[in-house]
Amino acid sequence: MKGPRPTRILIVTGMSGAGKSTALDTLEDMGWEVVDNLPLVLLDRLLATDMPMGASDARPLAFGIDSRTRGFDATAIAARIQTIRATGAEIEALFLDSTGAELERRFSETRRRHPLALDRPAVDGIARERELMAPLRTLADHVVDTTAFNANQLKADIRARFGGSSTSGTTVSVMSFGFARGIPRNADLIFDMRFLRNPHWIDDLRPKTGLDSDVADYIAGDTAYADAMARIEELLVTLLPRYAEEGKSYVTIAFGCTGGRHRSVHAADRVSARLREAGFSPTVDHRDLTRSPDHSTEGEKDRASASRGNDGTVEQR
Repeated sequence: MKGPRPTRILIVTGMSGAGKSTALDTLEDMGWEVVDNLPLVLLDRLLATDMPMGASDARPLAFGIDSRTRGFDATAIAARIQTIRATGAEIEALFLDSTGAELERRFSETRRRHPLALDRPAVDGIARERELMAPLRTLADHVVDTTAFNANQLKADIRARFGGSSTSGTTVSVMSFGFARGIPRNADLIFDMRFLRNPHWIDDLRPKTGLDSDVADYIAGDTAYADAMARIEELLVTLLPRYAEEGKSYVTIAFGCTGGRHRSVHAADRVSARLREAGFSPTVDHRDLTRSPDHSTEGEKDRASASRGNDGTVEQR
């Protein structure tokens, strides 16, 4: 008796050093069957293999390929994926990418040699691999830029994308970040919360975060706060169903402030709660929450705005 076939097939590929191993490990932890760097000619044989007797369901299958795969040819692989799709199989492709500078830094820190530049600088291999991988990146259903990700953030992204039992609806992610440490590359909507007064310049509030009630109260005391937050929430509740209607599977909403510890954290936390009330199930990530307070990232202009009273005058401290 034949066992069930995989109900979902995912090709996991991308640039060396961009996080493929982390993505595959996360999928395996989620219950996927994972096969890495199997020669392409064996793919059909793998898909034709019966599941073990007694299996109650077919696990989704993740198939990892990259430039190290035997007989690697991105154009041929892309064509093979299209052929498999033509049979009616549900097969998707995930491409993990990162900037060249970040990939070079990762290879330097780990002291690993790039697979396409064993006797040359890593930057040469990165450039060559990006050229080779272009057909797969174009074909991919999911392109994830991991430049600003640590391992935990990539794992969270993979779980959000592939952890549900259904592929319907829109997966919503809400994050906070600090502009001083870079804009998140995967954000679809970015809200700049630096118009609100800054708790960083209040001595008692500086060590705390936007998750603390007294910090939240201080931010909410800004005269612009109530109207602005209500409008942002109304906009998001209006937009998210439209994204779903247009078939957009993933939406990342990012709130930024200068350091990423106070205003943006509070806004992300509040908006996430409002979206849950509206029937969404957002995941929340505070990218820079654990970083230490730093005067150099805030600037004197922010200091003045933080001290501004509700009547528009500047308080003396």
